[in-house]
Amino acid sequence: MKKQVDILIVGAGISGIGIAAHLLKNCPQRSFEIIERRESFGGTWDLFKYPGIRSDSDMSTFGFNFKPWQKASVLADGASIKGYLSEVIDENQLAQKIHFQHRVLSANYDSNTKKWSVEIENADNKKETWIANFVVGCTGYYNYDKGFQPDFPNQSAFKGQFIHPQHWPENLDYKGKKVVIIGSGATAITLVPAMSKGGAGHVTMLQRSPTYIASIPSVDMIYDKMRKVLPEDLAYKLTRARNIGVQRAVYAVAQKQPELLRKFLLQSIKMQLKGKVDMKHFTPKYNPWDQRLCVVPDGDLFKILREGRASVETDQIEKFTAKGVQLKSGKHLDADIVISATGLNIQILGGIKATIDGKPLNTSQHMLYQGVMVSDVPNMALIIGYINASWTLKVDIAAEYICRLLNYMDEKGYNEVLPQGDATQIEQDTVMGSLSSGYIARAADVMPKQGKSGPWRVTNNYLADRKALKKAGFEDSVLKFSKKSAASVTKPRLVS
Repeated sequence: MKKQVDILIVGAGISGIGIAAHLLKNCPQRSFEIIERRESFGGTWDLFKYPGIRSDSDMSTFGFNFKPWQKASVLADGASIKGYLSEVIDENQLAQKIHFQHRVLSANYDSNTKKWSVEIENADNKKETWIANFVVGCTGYYNYDKGFQPDFPNQSAFKGQFIHPQHWPENLDYKGKKVVIIGSGATAITLVPAMSKGGAGHVTMLQRSPTYIASIPSVDMIYDKMRKVLPEDLAYKLTRARNIGVQRAVYAVAQKQPELLRKFLLQSIKMQLKGKVDMKHFTPKYNPWDQRLCVVPDGDLFKILREGRASVETDQIEKFTAKGVQLKSGKHLDADIVISATGLNIQILGGIKATIDGKPLNTSQHMLYQGVMVSDVPNMALIIGYINASWTLKVDIAAEYICRLLNYMDEKGYNEVLPQGDATQIEQDTVMGSLSSGYIARAADVMPKQGKSGPWRVTNNYLADRKALKKAGFEDSVLKFSKKSAASVTKPRLVS
């Protein structure tokens, strides 16, 4: 079976739903279909089910620019975010466009036909071939099948439950039980207060090294007051603009005056711990934003620690025992449940085997043009959000750029666009930037590389990107277009 589609969107998470809504508004002449391997929409917000799962970005910037987040909550839980996405689907009548349990097996671009041939396994486990003019990759960069799991010494000896948050058991009973959470990132600092409040006997966060954590209000009181006197859209736009400015200001201070931000963050934590917890557990050796900055609402983590309902250990694992974890310091942590909040595995295009004229596509040998299109890959866009701001900010401006590009191609009669790569521009850093987080380091062999300058440089600066993408023209020395009536087509060359 072969199905002809105009634009094929891979993934029905935040990126895919956002792109679809923008296409409806800005490219009404274009049709599209969305394929999603899971049984429901939402991506990350459908996959993760652990207690307390929430955004780590404020919702005024995490929401789309075309749909205000109409609640005063600064952060939102997973169910609320999925509910928000459901509203976007309903308001834009996208449900009939989404094909669930459709898994992409491979995709090959044919330079002669100027189309993508996408092999798909459908909900009945039967293979289909979809022929697409343009493909938009909206799968994020997580491996949804398997999270990152270190090989802990003697792990098999542990007689309790061992859980990775990416595969949270349904109806897990942890009331009254001793829980050890390995990790200190966003997942761990969410789980500690959530499980403590949920009735766990005691929760211990075991970390190799501390993480910078900022406490933010759970309710935006200024936005809440503005909504009562201003039109909803205006209040949302003002709040969104303010929070974007704050995000950029904090990141800028981290880059230019890291010691100043470090002192501010540590002093804030010290005030909240009130001498009840040793500051060594919250004093990283690196500078702020060398790794992602974590946030907690209303200091809930610090409150739980002050009250003694949870604790922190900064140590290394010597081995697992039948009853828990033996630390190198000699201390033993008794545990009924061990949760390995050790991070995620990175992959691009959802693990799809992509080829161009039969030649394998290795995304780690390519760059991103305008942060949106893969060098030397025709008729494809790839959505990768920000490392230092809300993912959705990038979705909105990337979608608007893609729509302008498609409209330009229709106006000129083009059916192929190719961002021609420049091998002299490739650097060793990936587009994820200079963060030293483990999952960033593990992404080196799959993520596109950073370019030295110009359209190949991914800045991770929303304000700069918004201006650049809004003004970006298409008649430059990089983009190569082919017309539908062209007699011959130059095959794309891969950057090596």
